[in-house]
Amino acid sequence: MKQFQTPRGTNDILPKDIEKWHRIEDVVRQFCMLYDYKEIRTPIFEDTGVFKRENDSSDMVNKEMYTFTINGKDSLTLRPEMTAGVVRSFVQHKMFGEGDLPAKMYYIGPQFRYERPQKGRQRIFHQFGVEVIGVKNPMLDVETIALGYSIVSALGLSELKVLLNTLGDDESRNNYKVALKEHFSKGIDDMCGDCKRRLDQNPLRLLDCKVDHDTEIMRTAPKMGDYLNKESKEYFDAVCNGLDALGIPYEIDDRLVRGLDYYTDTVFEVVSTNDQMGSQSTVFAGGRYDGLVEYFGGPELSGIGFAMGIERLIIALEGEGIDLSEDESLDAYILCLSEKASLEALKIATMLRAAGYTCERDYLNRSFKAQFKSVERKNAKFAIILGEKDLENGTVTIKEIATQEQKVVASEDIVDAMDELNDNEEHECTCGDECTCGK
Repeated sequence: MKQFQTPRGTNDILPKDIEKWHRIEDVVRQFCMLYDYKEIRTPIFEDTGVFKRENDSSDMVNKEMYTFTINGKDSLTLRPEMTAGVVRSFVQHKMFGEGDLPAKMYYIGPQFRYERPQKGRQRIFHQFGVEVIGVKNPMLDVETIALGYSIVSALGLSELKVLLNTLGDDESRNNYKVALKEHFSKGIDDMCGDCKRRLDQNPLRLLDCKVDHDTEIMRTAPKMGDYLNKESKEYFDAVCNGLDALGIPYEIDDRLVRGLDYYTDTVFEVVSTNDQMGSQSTVFAGGRYDGLVEYFGGPELSGIGFAMGIERLIIALEGEGIDLSEDESLDAYILCLSEKASLEALKIATMLRAAGYTCERDYLNRSFKAQFKSVERKNAKFAIILGEKDLENGTVTIKEIATQEQKVVASEDIVDAMDELNDNEEHECTCGDECTCGK
């Protein structure tokens, strides 16, 4: 019989690993609540036009999308990123008319890109991200970077570097593109095929080339800072001043352009400096986009956001020796010492779970010794022993594992008994000889 495996570039997230994901998601949701972000969930596939915009030069659009047709006419694409879908939703549901702007949204979910699998880069991967749409203000750029930085710092990452750049407004960017095209035209014949395509589509993307990045023509390319107009320079200076005020360290990287064509003004990447990360060192990244809302038929509104790959974040955490998994333990494990006691064990387990206690029981009719090994493996605080005599007497025996003390109680009083034992366990008396706490 054929044994099937996960498709290339995909992974199972096993029960033994899921606690790390839950921990990250909990921290993400806590910080998003503090920053007044609301969650949005968009379809896993969209109309291909949501992602494949006219004359787009990005590798994601040209090489990596999973696109399929329905009935030979409707072209749909599994989402390779979330920003476009969130902006599409913002326009479709006219969120620009709902209350105060900006609209602040976050998402957590899978993305799909057909690319060469490697450490930190998979064909199905998961992202947390935010989008802030409706207002253009440098302090929002700062706050957005600060949110992401606060999340990874709260998780324990410290080996980080913030890379920052500006692509300027339309005027600044167009002037820069002219200069780049003139510069690279002299040596384009010796550059890679992607660069030849990008020269006419979007010369900015030449700076992101992974093949020719160390060549002389790349090292001598014009710098964006020399083509910024007064407004763009003042905007970027305000972003830098805001990061300085918050004590967030950063480096200006004038080659940073990001991998998608819709970015304007502020762009940023937060990278891990830990050796374990290898070439996939970016923990989260993003930037501002000015024309995307208009593209989807909305008003002329700006947005900013970032995306954080959860798989890559976990690699960064592991690289710094940070273990997010918690010790798994049960409040109680029920040892069922008689087949006749199985129904009573079910009732007791149900009562405990209804009261908020984590609880498991034996289903295999094993020996006492074998069942007690499960108590140890599950790291249970209490063993609840249920045999034939207990059935006759309507009782159970509760054994506290830490102290090895046992207590017999009526089955119907199991929840009250567990409450009392837990109170005693958590209380450490400091009253001395004249104790007044009653414990």
